[in-house]
Amino acid sequence: MRLHRTAVALACAIVAFLGLAGSASAAYTVTPSFALGLSFGLADPGGTPPGVNRNDCKLTPEHPRPVILVHGTTENRLANWSGMGPYLANQGFCVFAPNYGYYNNIPALTYIENSAAQLSTYVDQILAKYPGVSKVDLVGHSQGGMMPRYYIKYLGGDQKVNRLVAISPSNHGTTLSGLANLAKVFGLTGAVQTVGPAFAQQIQGSAFITNLNAGDETPGNVKYDVLVTNGDQVVTPYQSAYINGASAWVAQSGCILEASEHLQISYSPRVQTKVANLLDGKNRSLPCTLVLPYV
Repeated sequence: MRLHRTAVALACAIVAFLGLAGSASAAYTVTPSFALGLSFGLADPGGTPPGVNRNDCKLTPEHPRPVILVHGTTENRLANWSGMGPYLANQGFCVFAPNYGYYNNIPALTYIENSAAQLSTYVDQILAKYPGVSKVDLVGHSQGGMMPRYYIKYLGGDQKVNRLVAISPSNHGTTLSGLANLAKVFGLTGAVQTVGPAFAQQIQGSAFITNLNAGDETPGNVKYDVLVTNGDQVVTPYQSAYINGASAWVAQSGCILEASEHLQISYSPRVQTKVANLLDGKNRSLPCTLVLPYV
């Protein structure tokens, strides 16, 4: 009995030590799920994820450019990036994230052209913090992965963006699992427009999507990456996220435990690690842990 108690005490001590060591190596808390991130975003719509928008962050030779996170439709930076933001900050990146595109007090619902103009202004503001640095890296989710392409293609962003990592982007529009097509059949596309222009503009075949993808889909001296999940229920079919000239990666590749869908994907440790590797060229091992939809 005494030996058993000693073993238990020793095991507890080891666990406690490992826990302290783990917490010491990670300065910012990484939120593990979209559901939790969403609750933060609803409670504090103007809030910022831990480690993000730090004016005292110093660029290094290892991480020479600021990273800007661009949230998706109806999300804010806290809802979308409470996982990715602190994770990248813990890896040594200088991470920034705007809230943008407000329409009826809801983010990323206004005309996408207007949101792209706001992104242009924000990029200039971030570059102004770092004299001598001429380019940023962008990481975007959903509309936030597609909208920067308009900035790059039509608003001079090709001169200020080094890399665009797009996570489940609505690059060729979406059927919203068929709902958008159903809206067309019943003449309800206008009703979608009243909810928010960005919804209608992201419907497959819209004038905006057609214009965005006319000609070169990956213009300029910019690196383009598209990360998707085969469980996406918003950007449908998920292959519509692909664009000519971009690298493509499916989160489930090599990991049957990865079940993230459209909202959870930015909270997947596997995806977060892939993003970090693309940004700094390292070869971190991609974790294969159980990731459930939404939670």
